[in-house]
Amino acid sequence: MLIIPVLDVKDGQVVRAQMGMRDTYRPIETPLSATPAISNVADGLRRIHPFSIFYVADLDAIESGSSHCLAAGPLSLLQPRPDVWLDAGFRSATDVGQALANAQILAVLGSESQVGIDVLSAFGAHQRLILSLDFRGDTFLGPPAIMSTPDLWPRRVIVMTLDKVGARCGPDFDRLRSIKDIAGNRDIIAAGGIRNVNDLERLSDMGIAGALVATSLHSGELTGTDVSAFNGS
Repeated sequence: MLIIPVLDVKDGQVVRAQMGMRDTYRPIETPLSATPAISNVADGLRRIHPFSIFYVADLDAIESGSSHCLAAGPLSLLQPRPDVWLDAGFRSATDVGQALANAQILAVLGSESQVGIDVLSAFGAHQRLILSLDFRGDTFLGPPAIMSTPDLWPRRVIVMTLDKVGARCGPDFDRLRSIKDIAGNRDIIAAGGIRNVNDLERLSDMGIAGALVATSLHSGELTGTDVSAFNGS
């Protein structure tokens, strides 16, 4: 199972995400970095483990609908250069196409940003498209047709429970299991609520392919040794 660190970016800085209440997010304070600058926080995370992938949520783009790839830019300065799973509120085929023109970026298509299934239909077979199924509580955020047409889903599918993000309350195991049951052989990525290595082991035992993690890395509840046990050295 792959552990992927998360950078939630607002106003050009990494913020501490909590329960999906984006208007309350503030610049992150973490022992891993002296500043909330994107490159500094990423460097700090790489001192825990040599991560080759970062997940970036560009919250300004998600909220405003003006998709761009600016939040991924500072990561291109890191060596070795990581891949970036970028959710920038992509709403159109043009947005996705522009993101995929950058070989560093894998475009995350968030269900909450969609108005239909046209973009998913156009890019679902692309190897660098990732679908994020976004939930708040029991409510799916996005067009119902996305949930009812799993044959359109790409190879990787994130299951994002927003109200568990930063809440340290454990993943939504039941939802992950139900999505995995209908996803066929696609890779399912857990997002939201992951606390410690026990959660990761349980997810791995379920056949979950990966986990997006932030709070537990900054708090030290997940160590470099823990991550290496899943990602390798």
